[in-house]
Amino acid sequence: MDNLKKGILFGIICVILVGLEPIIANSRPSELDAFIFAAMTVIIEAILFFPIMLVERKKIKSKHQLNVISTEEMESLLYGYKNNRLLLLYIGITFGIAQILFFIAYTLSGAINGSLSQKTTIIWALMFGFLINHEKITKTQIFFSGLLLLGLIIAVTQGSFDLLELNLGVILMLITTMVWMLAHAFTKPVFDRKESTPIQMVFIRNMIGGIILISIYFLIFPIKNVELFLKPINILFFILMGIDYGISLYCWYKVLTYLGTSKGTAMVSGTPLITIVFAVLLLGENFTIFHLIGTGLVIISILMIVKPKKSEIKVES
Repeated sequence: MDNLKKGILFGIICVILVGLEPIIANSRPSELDAFIFAAMTVIIEAILFFPIMLVERKKIKSKHQLNVISTEEMESLLYGYKNNRLLLLYIGITFGIAQILFFIAYTLSGAINGSLSQKTTIIWALMFGFLINHEKITKTQIFFSGLLLLGLIIAVTQGSFDLLELNLGVILMLITTMVWMLAHAFTKPVFDRKESTPIQMVFIRNMIGGIILISIYFLIFPIKNVELFLKPINILFFILMGIDYGISLYCWYKVLTYLGTSKGTAMVSGTPLITIVFAVLLLGENFTIFHLIGTGLVIISILMIVKPKKSEIKVES
């Protein structure tokens, strides 16, 4: 199987799993608050990525033995994270808090509006890439970022354009995506310096975030809510959310490996479509003409943002 076919296969799996995230989140038992659900999600993600990270580290050592990479590069990839301890602490705390906001946002906004709001990650990626990493932005990207926001507003306000009545869940999701992409902007130079890998970073951030969240939770509820961890239905949703989130993230990195950032982002732009289908069928959410128009504008905008015309004049920081 060539790289294109592998990329498409991982992309399809990623689209389905990401599309199901809000469905699982909003289907969980009501006794599972966002805090404990977030804590268990990141812990299960860390557990899932630990063996993947070990396999990756073994491959890095094998490349060194075959003289594919130098000793310095191997040492940097394996242990370079030690040079970024404060950044890792920040990333762990940030993603832990963002995971809590993520579940609260979906609860308040609904799966459809939350899924569309989550697509603003691409706008924050452009903004922070420009401001922090001095990456270039084209006029095409600026235009379609505005069109994406227009589509989102049409969908979440049901065509009223009344931003004063904007759902709190949508606002929280915008904040969540901003926090995510700010953290990603800070970690990009670490990858550029080859002081860590994405898989290594995912494991470390979730391990740190999980330890912090679960410790705080048990400080607040030392005994009272222990039974939550013993109920089979709760355990099922902990595992479902953690595995779905973790595998979708792993598939996303594989998509990037085989297709690259532009094609990969375009490939997974349709995740709201999966969410819409299951939100209507399983959660009973209403899908309106305004959702249809907004979803179309959001997806088209993403496709255009990741494939700017070469002739566009570039804005530099």
